[in-house]
Parts: sequence; C-alpha cells; structure tokens
Amino acid sequence: MSVQADEPGWEVDPDDEWGVAVIATVGRQLKLRREAVGMRVPEFGKAIGYGEDLVYKVEGGKRIPQPEYLDRADEVLRAEGLLAAMKEDVAKVRYPKKVRALAKMEAKAVELQLYDPLNVHGLLQTPEYARGLLMMRRPAYSADEVERYIAARVARKSVFERDPGPEISFVLEEWTLRRPLGGTAALRRQLEHLLEMGQLRNVELQVMPMDREEHAGLAGGIEVLKFADGSAVGRSPGVANGRPVHEPRHLRILELRYGIIRAQALTPRESTAFIEQLLGDTCKT
Repeated sequence: MSVQADEPGWEVDPDDEWGVAVIATVGRQLKLRREAVGMRVPEFGKAIGYGEDLVYKVEGGKRIPQPEYLDRADEVLRAEGLLAAMKEDVAKVRYPKKVRALAKMEAKAVELQLYDPLNVHGLLQTPEYARGLLMMRRPAYSADEVERYIAARVARKSVFERDPGPEISFVLEEWTLRRPLGGTAALRRQLEHLLEMGQLRNVELQVMPMDREEHAGLAGGIEVLKFADGSAVGRSPGVANGRPVHEPRHLRILELRYGIIRAQALTPRESTAFIEQLLGDTCKT
C-alpha cells in the first residue's frame, strides 16, 4: 500500500470546542492502542499506508482522520472493531460547526424555501461549482478548508435522499446561472445538475430573470425551514441582522417576501426551458 503523507483528514477548527474534544479523544485512543501493541509511529504509518506526519497529527488531535484511516488502524492494531466504531463520533465533527448546525435543521425540515441572490444555492451546487466559488473567497481559504467545505456541501445533499422527502423551493437569479465560476465546463455541469434536480417531484426551481422591473429580493437572501411540529426558523440579512428567527412576525415578513419573489420569477416549467437554453448556449462557446 502506498504512503499518503497528508491527503486524508482535515485540520480541526480551533473554535469548535466540541469538535476539538472529540478529535482529541479519538487521537488519544489511537495512540494508546498503538503503544499497547508495541508499534512505533514509523512502523504503524507504513502498516496502515499513511505518512508519519499525519499519524502524529491524528494522535495529537490536530487532524480529523478519514473513515479509511480508522478502518486500517483497527485492522492493524487488532482492535476488533473498537477503533472503527469511532467513525460515528468523527463523522459528527468532520464538517465546520456552522455547516453541521444547518445540516441538522435541514435534515428535520418538511418544507424549505430558499433564495440566494448571489450564487447557486449550496444545496444545488456541484463540487466543481462549489470549488470555483470557494476559490474566489478573499482572504483566501487554505486548500484544506476548500476541500472541507466542498465535502460538507456534498454531505448536505442527503436532504434529497429522504423518503418521504421535504418540499423544497428554490429561486435562482439568472446572472448566477451565467457566470462561469470554475470555467465553462463547470458551468455546463452545474446547469445539467439543475435540470436533474428540477425533475424531482418534491423540488421546484424558479429563475428570476435579469429583465424584471420589479424584484422583492433586494434585501438579500431568504431561508425558511418548516418542521413537522408546526415550528419554523428563518433567516435573511434584512431581518434581525441575519440572525435565525423563530417569531411569527419575523417569519411572516420572510414568507411574504419569498412569496412575492416566486410570483415575480419564471414558473418552474418556464425556468426549465430557460436553463435548457442557457445550457445550449454554453455548448456554443
């Protein structure tokens, strides 16, 4: 097996206290088990196929191990499943704290109303589009941070795999469907993905054309998530300074704005035809 020096695993976010504690505990258990069987770090790293530097970082709680790392460690250290079982704990802290919180709410929602005026919404982004978008960030993300955020966005897509699935409505700005972040090929794949997602029975995509003379979304993005118990949470830069809100009066404002935006946008059928046309245009370039 070839040695993979630094590829697997992500750095631990120092601001994520719970995540730091979990990864520190996992690293300590790995180290204790390795020492119990009398293996030195170079020998252990070679046996599991990873570099010494990564082993030190994982055992020191500085690096989040990938599932494959824990599987190999369990096998080599003859832990009989004890180390592999830690994958469940690690999975809970693999992604940034704020992304975990959002994904947890999305996983419980029965209805989602989503509008992003600046980009294709994160739940709809392909990895290529997400990479192009994240690479634009200033100050720049590190390569490690880019990969971690991409993986987090991909993981959030599990919301589409639920059965029964939640009702999800997206309003997309035309200009976000024209800007070739990451290159024309990445944009083409993103448009193809939007068409695929629009075919799901519980998903509605609507495009807000740039030629509209009236637009109720100028106060910023909108997110409204509704839950089975009748509660809801919303967020928008134009309401409560972007903080999550639960109060009925705030939610009414967000739903009112979202409803008007949907009415001003193209219908789902018109939006599909519009995206198909944009996709055709990318094939000509």
